[in-house]
Amino acid sequence: MPRIAGVVRAGDVVPPQLRRMRRIATAMLVAMAALFLASRRLEGTHPAWGFVQSFAEAAMVGGLADWFAVTALFRHPLGLPIPHTAIVPRNKDRIGDTLAVFLRDNFLTAHVVARRMHRFDVAGAAGRWLANPLNRDGRLRRGASRLAANLLEALDPDQLGTMVRGAMAGRLRTLNAAPALGRTLETAIADNRHLPLIDAIVRWTAKTLDANEALVRSMIQKRAGAVLRWTGLDETLATSVLNGLHKMLGEVADDPDHPLRAKANEGLALFAHDLQHSPELQAKVDRFKNELIDNPALGAWWMGVWERIRGGLLTIARDPDRAMAGPIGDALRQLGTTLQDNPALAAKVNRFVRRAVVGAVADYGDAIVRLVSDTVRGWDAQTITGRLENAVGRDLQYIRINGTLVGGFVGLVIHSVDRWL
Repeated sequence: MPRIAGVVRAGDVVPPQLRRMRRIATAMLVAMAALFLASRRLEGTHPAWGFVQSFAEAAMVGGLADWFAVTALFRHPLGLPIPHTAIVPRNKDRIGDTLAVFLRDNFLTAHVVARRMHRFDVAGAAGRWLANPLNRDGRLRRGASRLAANLLEALDPDQLGTMVRGAMAGRLRTLNAAPALGRTLETAIADNRHLPLIDAIVRWTAKTLDANEALVRSMIQKRAGAVLRWTGLDETLATSVLNGLHKMLGEVADDPDHPLRAKANEGLALFAHDLQHSPELQAKVDRFKNELIDNPALGAWWMGVWERIRGGLLTIARDPDRAMAGPIGDALRQLGTTLQDNPALAAKVNRFVRRAVVGAVADYGDAIVRLVSDTVRGWDAQTITGRLENAVGRDLQYIRINGTLVGGFVGLVIHSVDRWL
């Protein structure tokens, strides 16, 4: 991969600690070489120089051997194509595949993630943070807010809104809505929570009748016989019908035990049953749901809603302290307190998060593994060499230093044993 002018890749930047350790290791090797040469010249002047010479000689051998071993991991020593050197660049694809397999087998399998997620109390942590968010690290909060604002501003709002709508639409298409609606309606009827709905329908019918009285009167007069119109009784008939309708609606509104209310209850109960057990009605609901999802008017409505949501999120992200001090902050603090004080709710939240994470791993784990493997394969040899060497190079330089010292002490011991024998 060619180096782009003015751009420094992560693998090209050598950390200062690594440079310092390289200099120390190399300086020790040079010092041992200088000590060896000096001891060779002074060997005959005193027996102690023999020990110094053995120490320096063995230290040079140990330092050179470990220098060769460390260098051979990342490149050819002195640029010579010696077999079994430059191990990392030659095996970068295998390293990427091995790393990907390691991630998959140890982190990105459903049972491993599920086991690890049991240890995390996500609801408790979220509750503690939400209950008192203003006392948390301000820098962290401001940094996260700036990041969120930058992301929202950088992403194409239309494209992001369309993507969110597509995800929601895909989820709704797979949802069997009719049985869920039936169960909801059945539960509402059992708890009498449907009564406000019936009251609202009665009030709406009465208001509609009042607003369209002239239209209803005209329709009755047109459908009256010619004799009634000739005698003028069509007006009397229309008035009687309208008065009867108003009286009936008033009675239904005032009497909880009115027969029409009982009929409405029976109709709603039958409708709830059919929603759960009638394939024909379920198919109709499903067709209506799909037609509604595909309706362009709904798409335009959603984009307007999304823009308002996005604007609200930007406002919160740009001034998190102000947002947390207002109604949003009060609501979040109340949610945090509830999460801490309600074990049943916390258990449900933890179970939902655990299932969501396990589901995401099951759906996208292989894609993440392939991303790691393909990313490493896409790096050139110089990039992966630089990155790995920067990551572990400091410890590798300690190997060179230790090799020099250990080699020197081994040489000293061998020389001492040889003199003693």
